[in-house]
Amino acid sequence: MGVWISTPLSAQTSTDSERLDLLFEQLLEAEPGQVARIEEQIITEWGKSGSAAMDLLLRRGEDALEDGAPDVAVQHFTALVDHAPNFAEGYNGRASAYYQLGLYGPAIDDLRQTLVLEPRHIGAMSGVAFILEEIGRPDDALEVWQAIAQITPADGEVAGMIERLQVQLSGEAL
Repeated sequence: MGVWISTPLSAQTSTDSERLDLLFEQLLEAEPGQVARIEEQIITEWGKSGSAAMDLLLRRGEDALEDGAPDVAVQHFTALVDHAPNFAEGYNGRASAYYQLGLYGPAIDDLRQTLVLEPRHIGAMSGVAFILEEIGRPDDALEVWQAIAQITPADGEVAGMIERLQVQLSGEAL
């Protein structure tokens, strides 16, 4: 008879949190060519729920989004949120689905919850910025992009969004 040794969930969460902290530190120091790789590692860490069943719901929701079925994705992500209310990616995924359905209010609510659970969630912050711009609040969108730049200063896409909005807000032609 073997003895099962497993990492307690709290220790696993602590280790995951430490790994994320390290990746975010690397992101602060990254050269532009390193940003995408580090951000992908962060996204991979965020996608680990600690439960095979929850990971399956996440995958099904993501697959539905890729297949152009945001209504189906909402169902998978809602089940994920119901069963794992502290897993930020469930809310983030559902926000993407709501956004694709043109439901900005519910999308913003889920992005807000994503950021409550993971304040450095670059994807959720970007989602907020895009929605703010779409609803005619470019000043607020710029503020969000500038906050993202504090997390990932070498990200050229973020710098481009900031520059574009600064030009737009200053009244200059693009």
